[in-house]
Amino acid sequence: MRLSINLFATFDGVSQSPGSAAEDPRGGFTRGGWLMPYFDEGCGQAVDAWFRRCGALLLGRRTFETFASHWPQVTDPADAVADQINNRRKYVVTSSPLGEIWADSSTALGDGFLEDVARLKTVDDDRELQVHGSVRLARTLHQAGLVDIYRFLMAPVVVGGGSRLFDADGPACGMHVAQSTVTSSGVLSTEMTPDVFENSLRAAVQDGQDVVIDT
Repeated sequence: MRLSINLFATFDGVSQSPGSAAEDPRGGFTRGGWLMPYFDEGCGQAVDAWFRRCGALLLGRRTFETFASHWPQVTDPADAVADQINNRRKYVVTSSPLGEIWADSSTALGDGFLEDVARLKTVDDDRELQVHGSVRLARTLHQAGLVDIYRFLMAPVVVGGGSRLFDADGPACGMHVAQSTVTSSGVLSTEMTPDVFENSLRAAVQDGQDVVIDT
């Protein structure tokens, strides 16, 4: 089972509170809701495609609570995303009990969750273990080198501060772009897989020509 990170992001890389200002105001973040003016039919189709690949969910506690306050109320049988979220196994990284909502389909993971995730990745399943939201968890998984697929819906908006997947302490890696499209509102939908970081090339002048050489 491959591990995928599936995130909404601004042009400057912020993934905090895409749906509303009240969604996640931690750190004094007041610019939430930045995705909504750009969320169009193409974005919905991309999210539907993400969830069609879902075998199980891996969530941080705050995202789990946000999902639990919304998705059980979505009972439309035609809503494939709601069906996936409500019925798939949910692994939640937390230090406290999960409560009664989704009690039959949720499993708490504690301090050793990175080992748990590594074990889940050995399961023989063509579907994915998917992270949605949960930016701090996603960052930890990225830093641990456990992520197989990165998916983003990147909105054409800049918000400044806020929680990001990639920071200065993260590892360097290249990315192979497996798929990339732009929706009618200008949102970049992209899927990438990690690759080797290369920095052995440099610009040079040879015989009066501007060239790139391998050092």
